[in-house]
Amino acid sequence: MSALPVPKEETGLIRALGIPALTANIVNSTIGAGIFVLPALVAKGLGAAAPLAFVACALAMILFVTCFAIAGSRVSLTGGLYAYVEVAFGRYVGFLAGVLYGITAISAVAGVGNVLVNSIAGLVPLVGNPIIRVVVMLLVYGLLVLINVRGVRAGAGAVSAVTLAKLLPLLLFICAGIFFIRPDNIGWPSWPGSKALGDSVLLLIFAFVGIEVALIPSGEVKNPARTVPRAVYLALAVTTVLYIMIQLVAEGTLGSQLASYPDAPLAEAAAKFLGNIGRAILIAGATISAFGFVASDILSSPRMLFAVGRDGVLPQWFTHVHPRYHSPDVAIITYAVIAFALSVSSSFEALAVLSNVAVLLMYLLCFAGVWVLIRRDARTDGSPFIFPGAKIVPALAIVAILWLFWLTQPWDKFAKIGAILVGASGLYLVRMKLRRGGQGVNI
Repeated sequence: MSALPVPKEETGLIRALGIPALTANIVNSTIGAGIFVLPALVAKGLGAAAPLAFVACALAMILFVTCFAIAGSRVSLTGGLYAYVEVAFGRYVGFLAGVLYGITAISAVAGVGNVLVNSIAGLVPLVGNPIIRVVVMLLVYGLLVLINVRGVRAGAGAVSAVTLAKLLPLLLFICAGIFFIRPDNIGWPSWPGSKALGDSVLLLIFAFVGIEVALIPSGEVKNPARTVPRAVYLALAVTTVLYIMIQLVAEGTLGSQLASYPDAPLAEAAAKFLGNIGRAILIAGATISAFGFVASDILSSPRMLFAVGRDGVLPQWFTHVHPRYHSPDVAIITYAVIAFALSVSSSFEALAVLSNVAVLLMYLLCFAGVWVLIRRDARTDGSPFIFPGAKIVPALAIVAILWLFWLTQPWDKFAKIGAILVGASGLYLVRMKLRRGGQGVNI
């Protein structure tokens, strides 16, 4: 058994998160703006067989969350996946996991920025004009930069104001729409092709990502060996059932027309059984959810730039703190500028796939780390989550990801991410060498 040392910074944290709180946090982090758009994109590839992609995705996620549960019960440190990777492989590989997280986060927020503006255009058609669209994006990012530069309290307030609002329209959509499903719209005559199914699953991963973010505060979870596994499985079950019901209602009411509404499929479906009021409610829900996602991300993700600058990997000016509001203003502004540029230059679908490829590569590092943690019998807080065949699960999870990559062959995404990782590695080595007075870097 390898008992891991608990950093002194962690000793002051209170373990207050139990199963209900952690489950709610995971569900809240997982269900986002993507589900307001993804039903149409999945239907475009699979037609009425689209729910099959949700089932396949959920089956893969069972392997993934089992790995998270195993690692989370052994490494109960703040940082989630990044802590698991760093404990297993050291600081450099942990840094690479952080870079992959950065690619995932900024691609996701840029993609959801598109969803936000498309939703606004559904309420205000003028926003559909290309020039007006760019101006609205600039105003959204500018507003969130202003809010967050003024301090973390203001940023957190903006996030809290929209947390529950995204769930209410979805529950209304399901509860009302289930009575209007036409059986002939949800029947599918044949099994979809493996390539089409793989492409849809790769895209749909976007709707399930978030569990690992909710596990970041692992240093504040009560009895993690018991709480983490139960919370992740319960959250996955709730999320999967909710997603499949949304897809069935959307398909059952719109049929083959679902794929024709890529910007607001749920709103168009709601119009079938709730009229224009239902359409407006779902568009408003998508707008609120997208704004909440972007606001939450710009509250948290720029702090990683600040932390990497603090550790000497990025230039020191990323650690600049606003003299009045005491916020990492340079990091916030830099992150928002990059996200704005990506939002303007690409689509939600393209950015979602890029984000998913990056997060799956990060998962690969984590799952390889899980096997190392099991082999070392590493633990930080009590008995870990153990069951027969636990060593096989990380291998199966890795095979599932490699199979998905082989099926979809996202070579262009690999090239982009690989170039970023090579550049980041060079910067890491140079900065570490400079910090250690030219003595070299031990990675």
